[in-house]
Amino acid sequence: MMQQTKLKKLIQQAYRSGATHVAIVSTTDIIVDDNLAKMCREPRCENYGLSKSCPPHVSGPSAFRKQLEKYDQAIFFKIDVPSKILYSSDRRELFQLLHEIAAGIEHIAIKMGFANAQAFAGGSCKEIFCHDHPECRAISEEGKCRNPRYARPSMSGFGINVAKLIETAGWTESEDTHDADSATTKMAYIFGLVLIEF
Repeated sequence: MMQQTKLKKLIQQAYRSGATHVAIVSTTDIIVDDNLAKMCREPRCENYGLSKSCPPHVSGPSAFRKQLEKYDQAIFFKIDVPSKILYSSDRRELFQLLHEIAAGIEHIAIKMGFANAQAFAGGSCKEIFCHDHPECRAISEEGKCRNPRYARPSMSGFGINVAKLIETAGWTESEDTHDADSATTKMAYIFGLVLIEF
């Protein structure tokens, strides 16, 4: 199967799974900013140190830059949601969907022959999947993740500049939608990224 055909199938998979928009970006357009990763520590994120997919348990920006050299393109996707839902008790389910889409794209990409495909998503997997457990099992003595099928590393800890990726994809974060009564519905966005090598 031609590489571009494979990418189209992965895009279709993302849409079928619930992504609102999907773009193919060159890995040379992925900007890594050390300062963005440092913000996980200061001001300290409430999820700092709580899971294997967040700092200080991830390799960070410098290692991610080296990793990017092995990849050619990436699938960047987003889910548009009303702000009131994103900041409600339903927030966890939305981020679960985000991680599931990212992991699903990664899985299918590997089956297609992109053996080193790797997915990243927004949010802490500890908060999303293991909020009712006192600790992340992957960093405890047991050492095995409870949700290896879906939990993926957070983009923040690697300094991935999502704002620049949004520009590259040609999307805007300020779009509002309107309901049937023409009242503006404030929208929010969550993002995922899957690296693809050729």
